[in-house]
Formats: sequence, C-alpha cells, structure tokens
Amino acid sequence: MREKVKYPKDWRLLSVASLVDDKKDLFDDGDWIEAEYLTDSGIRLIQTGNVGEGIFVDKEKKKYISEQSFTKLKCKELNVGDILICRLADPAGRACILPDIGEEKMITSVDVSIYRPKLDYVDRTFIVASMSTANWFNEIRERCGGSTRTRIARSELGKLKIPLPPLPEQKAIAQVLSTADAAIHTTEKLIAQKELRKKWLMQQLLTGKKRLKGFGEEWKEKKLSDLFDRVTRKNTEGNTTVVTISAQRGFVRQTDFFNKNIASEITDNYFLVERGEFCYNKSYSNGYPWGATKRLNDFDKAVVTTLYICFGVKDQKKTNPDFFEQYFNANLLDKGLTKIAHEGGRAHGLLNVTPSDFFSLKVTVPSYEEQTAIAQVLQVADKEISLLKAKAEKLREQKKGLMQVLLTGKKRLIF
Repeated sequence: MREKVKYPKDWRLLSVASLVDDKKDLFDDGDWIEAEYLTDSGIRLIQTGNVGEGIFVDKEKKKYISEQSFTKLKCKELNVGDILICRLADPAGRACILPDIGEEKMITSVDVSIYRPKLDYVDRTFIVASMSTANWFNEIRERCGGSTRTRIARSELGKLKIPLPPLPEQKAIAQVLSTADAAIHTTEKLIAQKELRKKWLMQQLLTGKKRLKGFGEEWKEKKLSDLFDRVTRKNTEGNTTVVTISAQRGFVRQTDFFNKNIASEITDNYFLVERGEFCYNKSYSNGYPWGATKRLNDFDKAVVTTLYICFGVKDQKKTNPDFFEQYFNANLLDKGLTKIAHEGGRAHGLLNVTPSDFFSLKVTVPSYEEQTAIAQVLQVADKEISLLKAKAEKLREQKKGLMQVLLTGKKRLIF
C-alpha cells in the first residue's frame, strides 16, 4: 500500500475539476482527425507524442490540416500556454504547457485534453510540475482501472487532487523548477550540437573528404575478408550471457532488451563472441535500413544467435578496430549492402545477406597510422558527448530531488 503524503497545513488539496471556471466543460478534448485530412502545411496538429512528462516534445515530423478542414471539422484552436494532458497510455496523465513554437494556429488530437485553470488562483508551471510526480501517475494508474485500459476518462481525471500551497509559494517553486529545466535544456541543446558535429566529422574523416594534418598517402581498397576473419566459435563453455544487437544501444542483454529470454535454453550452437569482436545484425530497424554492425565492448564474452555474421580483426598492427567501430557506426557499409541483399530478401524482418557476400564487400581505408589518428579524434568527440549526457542525467536527478521536497512541502521556500 502506498504511503500517504502529508502536506503542510496551509496547503489545500483541490481537485483538477475545481480549478476551472466552467464546471460544465471541464476539459476540451482535441479533435478526431482522419488521415485523409492531413497535409504538409497549414494548421499544426499537436499529437500525443508531443506531450512529454512536464515538457513539450517538438518532433521533426510534423502534421497539419488545411484551413478548410479546420472549418469543416469545427476544430478547437489551442492557445499558447494551454496545459495539454494526454489521456492515452505511455503513460496516461502526462502533461505539458504548450509553448510558442512559431505556429499561427494549432489544434490537438482526440486523446489530448486541453486544461485551462484559473490564473488568479494557480501557477500553470506549478500545476504541470505536480502532474509530473510519482504520486500523480500512481493516482492515474489506479483510476485507469488496471493494465487492460489504456485511457483515463475525463471524469476520472477531474477527480484527481492537486496539492496547492499559497499562490506566491507556487510561483516561487515554479521559478526554481523552471531554472532547473533551463539548465537541462541548455545541456541537451549542447549535446545535440556536439552530436551534429560528430556526425559531420564521421562523414568527412571516415571517407577521406577531410584529411588530418600530416597524412597524404592514398587510401587503398580492400575486401572485408582482407581485414577480418569470420568468427564461428560455438558456445561449448556454456556461457549464459545471451545478447542481442540494438541499432541504437549496441549489445544489450536479451533479458533487458525483450524483458524476457527468447533464446533456446540450450545455447551450445550459438556463437561465442569475445570482447572487441564485431557482429552484423541483418535485421533492419529505424535509422538502420540495412542492418547494424556493432562491436562487443561491455562484456568479456557473450553469446549471440547464429543469424548474426560475427568477425574479428586479422592483424591489429595493420587494422585498427577503433577506426572500424566508428566506420560501421556511420553506416558506411550500407552502399555495399544494397548491392548484395538479394531481391525478396526481407523475410521475417531479416535481410538476405550471406557471409560470403558480406566479406566480399569492399571498403577504402587509410594507413594504420591514419586510421588510429581518425579514431582518436572521433573518440574525443564521443567522450565530450558522454560527459554532457552524464551531466544532463545528473541535472534531471537533481530536478527530481527538488520536486520530491518542494511539491510535497517537505522543504519550504517561503512562509
């Protein structure tokens, strides 16, 4: 049973419904927009995916409807500053304030409710922060009636309680949390800039378009079979570290990736891969249409399905595996893979790429010394990004700690 939060005596616990002027129309739901009405420009459609936990997520792929459709469907126009509450799972109840994103008109989809509390009574930033706490989501889950229901009803949403200190204290808390958000946003923006720079460096350095100072020797064309040996060692030692390749995360324990073990109980016939070796996953995924090749870095040994093509460097004095880790991460094998993936080869999500065809792929590479220099430049860029991501995570944890004490009254800013 959850422990009940004890709030200060001068705080009031009021329902979401009680904080609006018009009780008959507590929420305006968004509009049901059929796919046929979507266009590439016009009036912006804000979707459930744009509503994060306390933040607005402005994605690259945007959807719109025409002015004519807006009138025909009698859509409800959003205002900058509206609180948007997603009633759909993942998780239901997440809320954000609609910022000024440079659109003249905006509407939202049917699974998003528009909430406009009285400004002379509440601070909207404080309200959204309260809608981002563990206590809020626990209440939401209980009112959704279990895992089979994916939405929370408007009537149930209106019954949820918000702990409200006096308005000046709400504003003070909101200011502290906004400052924390600004620090997180600044760091995340810097991460995005560094990632773009790293991507540019990869495109330039790994293809020879840009050369590092001191290197002028012509690059040579090689087959993968000239540089790597195929790894087909079986798991005769009974290793139980079964991993899968995630295009975005690299090697991940299968139990972590799928939340269960999908491998056979007997893994003797699986391949045993050692630290530093590579595997090519023939499954296509978002951002990796021709599969992903990753290097095993986080385990001394691991077991993989025999559907993977596994390989290791022939001679580490001539071929730098750090260089090729960056090379494969840049998807520079894709051009060759398009030529060897046989027609009709996408069966069950797998590309039809044979080991012999894979190792016949040709790559143009610099000398070992230049490979090493390029790898070092890119590793420095990786380190910068990693440190910034760690900083952003620390800032998020600090904000979480602030929310736990400020939004419960355990720590008071004023009074």
